[in-house]
Amino acid sequence: MKIPTQITVFVITFILALLSGAVFLPVLRRLKFGQPIREDGPQTHLVKQGIPTMGGVIFLVPMILVGGYFAIGDANMTALILTTLGFGLVGFIDDYLKVIRKKKDGLKPKQKMIGLLVVSACFTAYVITMTDAADKTVIPFIGLDNPLSLPIFVFIPFCIFILLSYTNAVNLTDGLDGLAGSITMIVLVFFTVVAMLNDQGSSIKLFCAILAGGCLGFLAYNLYPAKVIMGDMGSLSLGGAVAAVSILLQMPFILLIAGMVYFIENLSVILQVGYYKRTGKRIFKMAPIHHHFELMGWKETKVVTVFLLVTVVFCIIAFFALR
Repeated sequence: MKIPTQITVFVITFILALLSGAVFLPVLRRLKFGQPIREDGPQTHLVKQGIPTMGGVIFLVPMILVGGYFAIGDANMTALILTTLGFGLVGFIDDYLKVIRKKKDGLKPKQKMIGLLVVSACFTAYVITMTDAADKTVIPFIGLDNPLSLPIFVFIPFCIFILLSYTNAVNLTDGLDGLAGSITMIVLVFFTVVAMLNDQGSSIKLFCAILAGGCLGFLAYNLYPAKVIMGDMGSLSLGGAVAAVSILLQMPFILLIAGMVYFIENLSVILQVGYYKRTGKRIFKMAPIHHHFELMGWKETKVVTVFLLVTVVFCIIAFFALR
């Protein structure tokens, strides 16, 4: 019985990520690329001060090595890899300024937004000129045979909005050991399965499997207690990757369901900030919402486990939303 290629690449990138971590972790420690911890965060996180960051390199390098092989002559694979790396580059600059230049907030919000916008615009240009992904958008529970057709002048800002939203959402989700990596791995596995059922999704299923395997290997170093943190380089690249995949599959609304934890994390910050500005009071003990549960007394591992199970449930719902 022939083993499906997506399983093979998943295992290969998993092993490469384990090896990558063994190589890069000592280097990050030696260079003293320690993670700065927000002073207003949970006090239990102060012990994380100095844990090596920029750990996104652990899964990005295997993605380049394995994905690069399949990218030869495959425009979609090439676009997905370059887009992921583009968002990762913005995150790397942000991490570099925080860790090396000792700039507390890294890139200024406007600078970061411009960087993310440039990458988003480049991918959007690729989508509308080189693919048919802009022709229709799948609506959950209505079925693949009744897609929504968006005018191009609506699709372009919509596409950019999806990319910017999910890079920010995954970045916000990356606040606990193993949280962003494990949730994104599950979402990528979900899209691997979906792409397997899509005649046009051959390169997409391989990309998702490759990055999912890398995430699993990374988790060997990132689960509690974390030996390394992915940093903005990792979280922005993962957010951009899942958003780009959903757009090429014409399923950004399906990502809303499968990635419900991302949405909740993002929404909790929006509600917290908006309510505080209007009333001077807080809805949650702390935002993003994973910190709220921490301050309620949940252990970090419990929060991650619950959020992971929630993601599995919503991925199942998302799958049936396509039936």
